[in-house]
Amino acid sequence: MSRGRVAAYIRVSTEEQAREGYSLAAQKQALEDYCSYTGYEIVKFYIDDGYSGRNTRRPAYKQMLEDIDTWDSILVLKMDRIHRNSRNFLEMMDLLKKKNKEFISKQEKWDTNTAMGTFVIQLLQSVAQLESGQIGERTKDGMRQKAETLENNDDEKRTMGFTPPFGYRISEGKLVDDMDEQYVVSLIFELYAQDETMDSICYSLNRQGLLTRKGNPWNKYNLRNILHNPVYAGYMRWDGLLIKHDATPVISPEKFNGIQDKMAKKVRDPLKRNPEYVPVYDEVEGIPPSDSKLDPSEDGD
Repeated sequence: MSRGRVAAYIRVSTEEQAREGYSLAAQKQALEDYCSYTGYEIVKFYIDDGYSGRNTRRPAYKQMLEDIDTWDSILVLKMDRIHRNSRNFLEMMDLLKKKNKEFISKQEKWDTNTAMGTFVIQLLQSVAQLESGQIGERTKDGMRQKAETLENNDDEKRTMGFTPPFGYRISEGKLVDDMDEQYVVSLIFELYAQDETMDSICYSLNRQGLLTRKGNPWNKYNLRNILHNPVYAGYMRWDGLLIKHDATPVISPEKFNGIQDKMAKKVRDPLKRNPEYVPVYDEVEGIPPSDSKLDPSEDGD
């Protein structure tokens, strides 16, 4: 006799695909075995292949929430398969509570049908969030120390592990504004938001003599790098994390995320879309979107 209908959720990021035990096939088999033993009925497998756990816009995850009336519980192999951000996790739990749904994690052996299960899940998510924040702080300190040590080195790429992005320079171990370049960056975002094409933006910049740092004409590849880089929203990527930098953002996180959505919609072939894109407000605490409520209709692991 079935104990209830479950939506079996499986996720693996690009980095995790090579790790034993995290493959999609291994997760699926483990959940099937669990349901066979416990008597749960799997209504459907929801599989996100190559997506970060911090991204709430994962297609299978979204579809699962849209199908919320077809199942009784979400089942995952491990808690971090569903979320790596405590705020996103708790928002999901609020939604499940309103719909009288449950959450089950096989590996941790927790079920929100019990008060202890709910308490322990929230506690562990808080601990994971604290650990993530501490890693971020150590990473940022390491970045600053490395920059201060190598600032005078002629090879700019060694300063922070990459060339300072267009619009910024390095000074005293920090990113600082390059106002002339930031004018160009803000113009790029503004024109793209106004539905100008990549080609027309390149033509406009080159005609005005607003060239790249190396003095070359702009092309679509350069523009995409600018438009996709979260540094212009106040954050920089380092070892899979988003770290808040000390320089002036060129665009707000909300507008930056809007540009990402706009670019994604223009990519007709879904196989060419970037599955690792994570909206700034999904990956960084304290930067909510205009509506941070977990909505099934919405689009460091």
